[in-house]
Amino acid sequence: MALDIRYARSGGVSIAYQIVGDGDTDLVYVPDYVSNLVYGWESPHWRPFYDRLAQSFRLILFDKRGTGLSDLGGHFPALETRMDDVRAVLDAAGSGSAVLFGSHDGCSMAALYAASYPERTRGLVLFHPVAHDPEAHTDAAREDLAEVRDSWGTQEFSDEIMRDAAPSLLHDPRERELFANWLRVGASPSVAYALNRAWFETDLREILPAVRVPTLVLYRRSVAEPLALDVAERIPGAQALRVSGEDYGEVYLSPEIPEEIERFVAGEQVPVVPDTVLATILFTDIVASSVRAAKLGDRAWRELLERHHALVRRELTRYRGEEKDTAGDGFFATFDGPARAIRCANAIVEGVHELGLEVRAGVHTGECEVHEGKVAGLAVVIGARVAALAEGGEVLVSQTVKDLVAGAGVDFEERGEHELKGVPGSWRLYSVADVSAHGQRNRGS
Repeated sequence: MALDIRYARSGGVSIAYQIVGDGDTDLVYVPDYVSNLVYGWESPHWRPFYDRLAQSFRLILFDKRGTGLSDLGGHFPALETRMDDVRAVLDAAGSGSAVLFGSHDGCSMAALYAASYPERTRGLVLFHPVAHDPEAHTDAAREDLAEVRDSWGTQEFSDEIMRDAAPSLLHDPRERELFANWLRVGASPSVAYALNRAWFETDLREILPAVRVPTLVLYRRSVAEPLALDVAERIPGAQALRVSGEDYGEVYLSPEIPEEIERFVAGEQVPVVPDTVLATILFTDIVASSVRAAKLGDRAWRELLERHHALVRRELTRYRGEEKDTAGDGFFATFDGPARAIRCANAIVEGVHELGLEVRAGVHTGECEVHEGKVAGLAVVIGARVAALAEGGEVLVSQTVKDLVAGAGVDFEERGEHELKGVPGSWRLYSVADVSAHGQRNRGS
């Protein structure tokens, strides 16, 4: 088969993709760990798996940013940027609505996309998803990361990975060689390290309840079973199905999966776009504004406020924020990704210093109610409460936001647990300590 590899542009980065088959329903496969669009078709496992999916669907394949044939873009991106790559590929493929099929690491991207763009997601299929790795911050996890960086590409280390992921294939020397080469052509050592680190640090537990599209969670009788079932319980209405095999990895080892996806898609009704959506909330306001207004006088204060508003709106445009409300000296805006919201808030806080003003900002990500273009719900209340606790010149974020921006180049300082007025439970908050330079240069990412 002749390979027709194309490239979608996403924030200045080229993402390799391919369309196979001509089914009525678009299915985009979000790869598990690494992939390579050329080498995959030379595999005795991936070729028949792709071919079977393409019999039933218009199959859209792509290499994630930094893997296979796709650009990295100078640094390893945050989850929301990689989610944007999915959107760019679907746009380039002319797909207005698709079923997203994610495997392992790809489940995070697929789930975040489905929660953020339910109107473009016909269904969601997840194979061995993980909401949160309970071992993420242990010494053993740090040792594993160091080994990835130091040993990537060697046959010995590839065998170690295979022993955990696909022990049923380990006895065959040819399979071991194919697996090692798949890893080698899929990612460089630095990208492999970054993929693992982001996987360890990402926490989707607060995000999964916002997924409101038909969802099928697939799992095998393996160490992944309880983690996958935990994900299924967190997504409203999700179905869970055990498939054949006992290996943790290599989705193609369950040959019935394409048929199960076909049944799932055929059995669903066309979903109604829900009135809730996952969004990142940003609130900002000027510190001691009434004192400053009294000191300047009405006219001078009004002119200063106009300059402040212009600066805030400029940064919202740069970081793809959507202004929802402006009350006096405060702004309420939404974003489709937390890293962009943090960078926008940081730019606003720094920018207003030149005006002689001090702004505080709060950021939270959660499920929002949408009615006639207006956004409301508990997530909005939490965002406002977080902002109210921020000091002048500070960007304060919730634990949910911190857990979603692994790999985004943002450093935090812990601000302890707080009671938020009108919100159940206690909330751990973090102050943005540093935003890396690479993130500032890539505002479209």
